[in-house]
Amino acid sequence: MMKSGNTVGVVAWVIALFIAVPPSAVAQEKTLATPPSVAAQPKARVAPSSARKHVATAQSKPAAAKPHRLILQVNANDPAMMNLALNNATNVMQYYKDLGEEVKVDIVAYGPGLHMLRDDTSPVKTRIKTISENSPSISFEACGNTRENMSKVESKEIPLISEAKVVKSGVVRVMELQEQGWSYVKP
Repeated sequence: MMKSGNTVGVVAWVIALFIAVPPSAVAQEKTLATPPSVAAQPKARVAPSSARKHVATAQSKPAAAKPHRLILQVNANDPAMMNLALNNATNVMQYYKDLGEEVKVDIVAYGPGLHMLRDDTSPVKTRIKTISENSPSISFEACGNTRENMSKVESKEIPLISEAKVVKSGVVRVMELQEQGWSYVKP
């Protein structure tokens, strides 16, 4: 027969488990180590039926994968930075592909970084074309404000690569995506 002090300890441990451990971790309960004081005692029925139902539900439903969303900013006319952004994008894509998880990467170019997406000046346009064909979850966005200002300075229409989508403001686009929970990286 168990001593009442030990029974209270077991009950407290089980209650703490349900309070402190998130529901997704309850499904992994079998991998948790049993405290030594509990392991030596006979098993007692301590969880109320509603708690057992919670455990059964958590074990039968796999935890939904958190969506992965990344913004990469390019704001310099620097081929090394552009290639670094493309490397970051493809490495992140491959990492989550290997895990069987989905990811969306949005590369936003503004200011002098718009040269990355200009058809007439991009040092990486061939690489962008290949990436777009192989990884449709990587998108390229060009700042409309920067394009308009470059057009005025150069007195000509600024041609963009076909993979680029124009947004009104690159900085605003980065802000809005961050407000929606996207992760932000500046290479």
